[in-house]
Amino acid sequence: MKEVDLKGIKDIIFDNKPLKINENEKEKVEESYNFLKKFVKDKVIYGINTGFGPMAQYKINDANLKSLQYNIIRSHSTGAGAPLAEIYVKALMLTRYQTFIKGKSGVHFDTIEIIQQFINKGIYPYIPEHGSVGASGDLVQLAHLALTLIGEGEVFYKGKKHPTSEVMKMENITPLKPYIREGLALTNGTAAMTGIGIVNLIYAKKLLYRAIAVSVIINEIAASYDDFMSETLNNLKYHSGQQKVAEMMRSFAKGSKCMRQREKEMYCKNNEEVFKQKIQPYYSLRCVPQILGPVWDVLENTEKVLLNEFHSVDDNPIVDSVTQSVYHGGNFHGDYVSFEMDKLKIAVTKLTMLIERQMNYLFHDKINGILPPFVNLGVLGLQYGLQAAQFTATSTTAECQTLSNPMYIHSIPNNNDNQDIVSMGTNAALITKHVIENSFQVLAIHLMAIAQAIDFLKIESKLSKKSRKIYQEIRAIVPVFVDDAPKYKEIQRLIEYLKTQDVEL
Repeated sequence: MKEVDLKGIKDIIFDNKPLKINENEKEKVEESYNFLKKFVKDKVIYGINTGFGPMAQYKINDANLKSLQYNIIRSHSTGAGAPLAEIYVKALMLTRYQTFIKGKSGVHFDTIEIIQQFINKGIYPYIPEHGSVGASGDLVQLAHLALTLIGEGEVFYKGKKHPTSEVMKMENITPLKPYIREGLALTNGTAAMTGIGIVNLIYAKKLLYRAIAVSVIINEIAASYDDFMSETLNNLKYHSGQQKVAEMMRSFAKGSKCMRQREKEMYCKNNEEVFKQKIQPYYSLRCVPQILGPVWDVLENTEKVLLNEFHSVDDNPIVDSVTQSVYHGGNFHGDYVSFEMDKLKIAVTKLTMLIERQMNYLFHDKINGILPPFVNLGVLGLQYGLQAAQFTATSTTAECQTLSNPMYIHSIPNNNDNQDIVSMGTNAALITKHVIENSFQVLAIHLMAIAQAIDFLKIESKLSKKSRKIYQEIRAIVPVFVDDAPKYKEIQRLIEYLKTQDVEL
């Protein structure tokens, strides 16, 4: 697979585009393997004829070399916690595959072919969330991947967990037999944190686009003056993210009959002593370009970093047939991904905080002055609208705030101090994953409140075309409600809608 952009990766992970190996890639892999096979004779090379980690000082005799490769896989399959969901496992496999096709790992072509089959046939190794310290990469998670490739462990197939050997037999796949360094190559690298990070990024982009859209809609509900998103104003701040967000908001708001023009109402003779319309909306409505602009910039950088990592070679050692040598180093260290995941989760948390404050505006009748408390369309005191839904949104936002403390700086030495400073990259990616899930929950409740507000004010026909489309999509999932009823199922349906459907900005 040639170097691809995020869309190309998404096509495979989310949209099940088949993964194909071209002849050039096959040749590079075979060249690397054949070079290593010749080069290794009479030389000491880490992880091929030595132990691993602090055990590297022990040479392994020729009779035990294949056992050595099996042993690193089996000994490191020690993960704990919930299994990674299939979408993250698929991204992990694709990332590991991408490293190998560079032809710098010395693995046999069989290795690449089996990973390809797993991806294309929908076979997902059982990989627990917990185990990686982010250097020497994601040893534990990747060991669980390797365990299934050699026909052991368990996999998820067609929605159920099975022994790997059974599924391989069903799909006519021959288990991998390690040749020279397949065990080490499979376990050593940043594929778990990078794969999880890529899925995080795709979901974070969905959240950002939705946040921009709902920020327009809530300003339509509030009948705000529209100059806060003007080109003149926002281009005077030299930040591309702010300018881009403002531009998207203007596009989304095109055709709206809800928002006001300041020049028509305020820049002319006005005899009012006390103004009914707020001269300037609350910050959560007015400062959206300034708040979501930095989020946009963070996501742009995250994409750059993750694509760089995805297309990198993260093995140790590196097998280079061009220079005819093997290089020992630390390309498995996940600092780039770890640091970026911390930044991403902070950005998503701030986005979530913005959504929660916008929601509070809708719920607080004394603040908005136009809606009943908690957008309750029933009898006040008898019915409760979305009063309790705010508890969920507020508590979930608070959890995001706590989870946004950095992981990147929490290095703990281990492995007999061989790994004396580590990245904790996979932990950072997993926590970011949790923050993103939380954000979808808060946004789902916010959408429900927005739809209720639109119905109370009877402004559907006055919304912009794009706003109206979102309103209609929400109402197809959650019809207008007056009487109290459990809403947890509707919230979950809205979450699924947000995660699977893109918004047009």
